[in-house]
Amino acid sequence: MYSMLFRLTVLFLLMGAGAGFASLFKHTIPSVALGVALGSGLWLVWDTWRFLRFLDWLRRLHETPDAPPRLSGLWREAAQRVSRLLRKQARLTRESEARLENLQAGLQASPNGVIVLDEHTHIEWCNQMACRHFGLDARRDIAQSVTHLLRDPAFVAHLAARDFEQAVIMTSPVSSEAHPLRLSVRLCPYGQGRLLLISQDITVFEQAEAMQRDFVANVSHEIRTPLTVLAGFVETMQTLALSEDEHREYLDRMAQQAGHMRRLVDDLLMLSRLEGSPPPGLEDWTPIAVVLAQIEADARALSALTTGASAPQRLVFPAAAALPQAGEIAGAATELQSALSNLVNNAIRYTPPGGDIEIRWEAQPDGTACFSVRDSGPGIAPEHLPRLTERFYRVDSAFSRATGGTGLGLSIVKHVLQRHEATLTVDSAPGQGACFMVTFPAYRVRGEIAAGGAGM
Repeated sequence: MYSMLFRLTVLFLLMGAGAGFASLFKHTIPSVALGVALGSGLWLVWDTWRFLRFLDWLRRLHETPDAPPRLSGLWREAAQRVSRLLRKQARLTRESEARLENLQAGLQASPNGVIVLDEHTHIEWCNQMACRHFGLDARRDIAQSVTHLLRDPAFVAHLAARDFEQAVIMTSPVSSEAHPLRLSVRLCPYGQGRLLLISQDITVFEQAEAMQRDFVANVSHEIRTPLTVLAGFVETMQTLALSEDEHREYLDRMAQQAGHMRRLVDDLLMLSRLEGSPPPGLEDWTPIAVVLAQIEADARALSALTTGASAPQRLVFPAAAALPQAGEIAGAATELQSALSNLVNNAIRYTPPGGDIEIRWEAQPDGTACFSVRDSGPGIAPEHLPRLTERFYRVDSAFSRATGGTGLGLSIVKHVLQRHEATLTVDSAPGQGACFMVTFPAYRVRGEIAAGGAGM
């Protein structure tokens, strides 16, 4: 209102000035009218000049957002209002961009793949996880049709059916035999025909389910065999008249099968405890001499029981005099003794009478410590080596069952060593024996051996 009054005031002043100036020369109505017209024209020129400055400022706003020109009156108020609106719009734009960046950053941090599709199923945006899942390029593949890049028949049929209640399971385009990748893909409609594609890596879950099925099948098979034998012996003893010797023989065999099932259950319980408990820390230290002495005592007793006195095996352990200087190892002593004893006992079972078994504990140049068991047994074929630590995997199933093995020993060894950050290496060839070597990290051993003492 003030600006309008100011404009009218200036107009009237100029018109009055023009009329007064004209009346100085002639006091006639035409001359006064001419003066008023000249004053009005002068005001119009001045106002047009201000308008052109305002218009020029508006034209340059999209290139250089300068401050409004110094104007007065209505044009000054108009420029100030436009400037305020522009600043408000700029602030809203910055806030919207910040929210969009935060949203995109959140989607980038998502463990799931996210792809935004327009109403024609063209890719508008995707996060890095989606690029990994489907082998996409976040820049190159924008505006591409999703079915041109994801050609899995199950996904294409799922997209064409437009039934998005269930997820579709597919193999990733970047999946390989060495690195399999299975995905659960769900399409979520939103807006006007737009879609949000969400992918989840389910490889580990499928592998876990497969392992669980195999585990249940293996356990069922391992338990069914001795149960069948037990049931057969019980039925025989119930239906046939047996002599006392036959009766005793059957009971011995039944006890043998019951013992096998008990060992199987014990090993399964141990595996469950190892998988469900936290790994041992570095607080408990056990003398290596104590562990090796117990292993040696058990190994010599087993060897004598297995081979007898006719052709004894030759067991070579570290010299007793050097054991006190062997140092200490951090971890669960019972677990370590069980795992290392298992390796020695396996060597005794698979080495024929009169064979050689050498056990060593030695330092490495990098400060680590190595426990190794080398035997002169039949050796292991190369195709078996990668699977030795699998549950219930046996190189010779008949021999393993005959010697009371459950097929879980090396799996227990693997779990114990993983809990102690140790690694297991197997070197073997048919007819050349086998060497099982366990390497402990330097921070889990201390004493003279950790400082580079000689091997034993």
